[in-house]
Amino acid sequence: MIADAPTARRRRWHWRTLDTAAGGLALDLGLYAVSAIFAAITAVTSTLLPHRAWGAVAAVAYLVATLMVIAQLLLRRRSPTARLVGLPARWAVTGLAWVGAALLPLLWQSIERAGGRTDRAQEEVLVVEQAGIRLLEHGTPYLGPDAIAALPPGEQLLGYTPYQPGMAMFGLPRALVDTWWTDSRVWFAVGTVLALALAVAALRGTPSLAATAVTAQRRDAALLRGVQAATVLPICALTLATGGDDLPVLALCLLALALAAADRPGRAGLAVGLAGALKLFAWPVALVLIVWGLTRRAGIRVAAGAIGLPVAALLPAMLVDHDALTENVLRFPLGHGLVTSPAQSPFPGYLIANAMPAGRLVAAALLVAAGVAIAVRLARRPPRTAVATALICGYGLLAAIALMPSTRFGYLLYPLALLTWAPALRRPVDTPTAPAADELSGRTTSA
Repeated sequence: MIADAPTARRRRWHWRTLDTAAGGLALDLGLYAVSAIFAAITAVTSTLLPHRAWGAVAAVAYLVATLMVIAQLLLRRRSPTARLVGLPARWAVTGLAWVGAALLPLLWQSIERAGGRTDRAQEEVLVVEQAGIRLLEHGTPYLGPDAIAALPPGEQLLGYTPYQPGMAMFGLPRALVDTWWTDSRVWFAVGTVLALALAVAALRGTPSLAATAVTAQRRDAALLRGVQAATVLPICALTLATGGDDLPVLALCLLALALAAADRPGRAGLAVGLAGALKLFAWPVALVLIVWGLTRRAGIRVAAGAIGLPVAALLPAMLVDHDALTENVLRFPLGHGLVTSPAQSPFPGYLIANAMPAGRLVAAALLVAAGVAIAVRLARRPPRTAVATALICGYGLLAAIALMPSTRFGYLLYPLALLTWAPALRRPVDTPTAPAADELSGRTTSA
């Protein structure tokens, strides 16, 4: 035990050194430089035209951000305390990078699409907007199995809406007015920005989080890194600009964790409940947050929003046409729809399902085993901090994405953002250098 402690401290020291090297600018430089390379490769090699269009714009934005950070590093060598190399300046560069790498290509593609281009949006954009039209006209965003079967074979996939009913709200503007600003991606971006802004305000506005200048500085630096992961990271910027439906779900989950860190369990439940009313990916986060709430005698307050809002969103669709709801929300995602989901990224679950005899059963068994392991972990050592909650959610979703028979590479934005968000949730009573194992077990040290 004594011999292991210095090793653990050295490992933590190395990670903190990487994150804070040159005042955080070194990792900023790596993030923007690698992102520029990724965007340039996407612009040249992607087979998806919206992705190629994104890469052409984003590569320039990331390159500009890279050059700005290089200038900051050079200035820091001459004047380490200059305002242009401090945390506010890093926030400014992050904002400019997000505008250039996500918002600008999003608006460009939306305008060109409104002008008649048919290759300026991914299929999920069309699906969400059609869901909004059906919600307005028929009271449900879903087509029934008979209506889907009646579509031409090439259009049956687009007839499915594999989301929760709340997602159709982002398609309502298009149902009312057909113009560039009613593109569902524009409203995905608005929802994402609002949720992230509320999350940042919740963390900064908690008195205990700003107990000292040192803790406030550490919190803001960790918060910046978390925002970068949810905005300028290419997997997030590309998703928002070309498809976008996952970003408001992710942002609401991050808001829920921020509210949990601010000791507002009821509001945390409402935030994750809104996310769950949009997409199933938020439901595991809701479950872990409910367990966190139970450790604080606030489980009912968390569950009221986390469970109540998704159920309230499902009820109208169920009453209007329960067969359509079942076909879209259950049968299609489970692989029993009239057509097969195109989500086929080469993760272990997909490879096992397609390469082994009875592979789908094996992959499903592994997924269930992972779920049982997480459930046992939650029962034996429930998370008592928002940090532990975020880590369990991040690693749990990472395991699920890896083992699902049908999944997408883009879904990795959830675990990446959740795991990067975790340090920003730490409170002063949590030991800053506590081992990761302590956070995962939910233990904290306090004065």
